[in-house]
Amino acid sequence: MKPQDIGFLIVLTVLLIVRKQSWFVYAGLLCFALAIPLFARWIFFTGERMTWYGAAFVFVSIILYIVRKE
Repeated sequence: MKPQDIGFLIVLTVLLIVRKQSWFVYAGLLCFALAIPLFARWIFFTGERMTWYGAAFVFVSIILYIVRKE
């Protein structure tokens, strides 16, 4: 497990405790924005991880939206 994985899990648990849907979207967009310079510098492993983290944050926000809507 890489250090960025541990950081992702910590941020994910904090956001799950807070349960603010918009914060998940902001975290996902931040991950996507941070991945762009990593890909530009050919740091593909971490850049790919950041895109997966961003997708996970957006996915959790969609799940929270569906759960709250019902």
